[in-house]
Amino acid sequence: MRKFLTTTAVTLTMMAGLAQAAENVEVLHWWTSGGEAAALDVLKKDLEGKGISWTDMPVAGGGGTEAMTVLRARVTAGNAPTAVQMLGFDILDWAKEGALGNLDDIAAKEGWDKVIPTALQQFSKYDGHWIAAPVNVHSTNWLWINKAALEKAGGKEPTNWDELVALLDNFKAQGITPVAHGGQPWQDATIFDAVVLSLGNDFYKQAFIDLDPAALSGDKMKEAFDRMAKLRTYVDDNFSGRDWNLASAMVIEGKAGVQFMGDWAKGEFIKAGKKPGSDFVCMRFPGTQGSVTFNSDQFAMFKVSDDKVPAQLQMASAIESPAFQSAFNVVKGSAPARTDVSDEAFDDCGKKAIKDLAEANTSGTLFGSMAHGHANPAAVKNAIYDVVTRAFNGELNSDEAVKELAAAVEGAK
Repeated sequence: MRKFLTTTAVTLTMMAGLAQAAENVEVLHWWTSGGEAAALDVLKKDLEGKGISWTDMPVAGGGGTEAMTVLRARVTAGNAPTAVQMLGFDILDWAKEGALGNLDDIAAKEGWDKVIPTALQQFSKYDGHWIAAPVNVHSTNWLWINKAALEKAGGKEPTNWDELVALLDNFKAQGITPVAHGGQPWQDATIFDAVVLSLGNDFYKQAFIDLDPAALSGDKMKEAFDRMAKLRTYVDDNFSGRDWNLASAMVIEGKAGVQFMGDWAKGEFIKAGKKPGSDFVCMRFPGTQGSVTFNSDQFAMFKVSDDKVPAQLQMASAIESPAFQSAFNVVKGSAPARTDVSDEAFDDCGKKAIKDLAEANTSGTLFGSMAHGHANPAAVKNAIYDVVTRAFNGELNSDEAVKELAAAVEGAK
């Protein structure tokens, strides 16, 4: 069993040192867009109020790939940051390497086991020990629609695939870009996630969680690729390489009708002064009502020198406090990572996110997102990314794509 940093000395240091000034946390993250930066500022100010300074280490790139490259170099050099924003299986990979610290003392003191959903604990713990503090629960199968454009189209939210296509055709007739999209593999995969889920909960589980070869190469998966090809016809010519928040801005400014994106997009709308229901509409991808694909931003706590542990534990405690969970997620657009946080401060989209999450958790329709590292490890995710992006860009037809997908997943297992 790996030795963890839970010695009596460290515990005593924690108790004596939590409130000391001149402590510091160095935080590596990829929250660089306007809405994300505003949300992160909530945590910075919370810690500064406790006398802990913040050394910011932002690495741009919405999927976090670039940040993980920077992290690898830091850890290899023996200079790990205090805390690193991380997703899903990436956390467990670092834990297996023995690189992460231990949060058991603070977790036990504050009762995390009782209030953090089991689905999140799968990634917050390793060998039964807490190694990360979950910040939120994002759900990924959302539509963000410009309200004025929707009203021009008759005002009806699409409930199935045919209604979605009709709406996109109407947006095109209005002279705006129907689908705001950024041509990056993780964004392509985010849409594909929702498309596959819309073809059935069992199908999503078989394909992306169980990695069933028959599901990956069958007729339903071909239908998913056919639908992706159809959606590609509604994207503008300049989509390649566009960051996701710039796609959100297209919808915010009325230059596009809809964006298929996780609920971090809401932070962009809110920061732009837009209100749900009057300026934009949030809804589940047609055909996925009642189901939720999720990812959870967590701060993995790396092994640091003993003198840095108190500030690290204070940061973990601050992240899990109900007051912070509410304040942060109201700004970020996500749902709290605790089940006991009131939805009172949340807008209509936030209330819907919290309600949908609770219902999906109860009904067994809460699934880790393939596109966001919560269904399978990085090797499998990246193999799927490659095929999806090639298909979306017209390099593979649907028949070729299903064969490539099954082969790529098999090779990556």
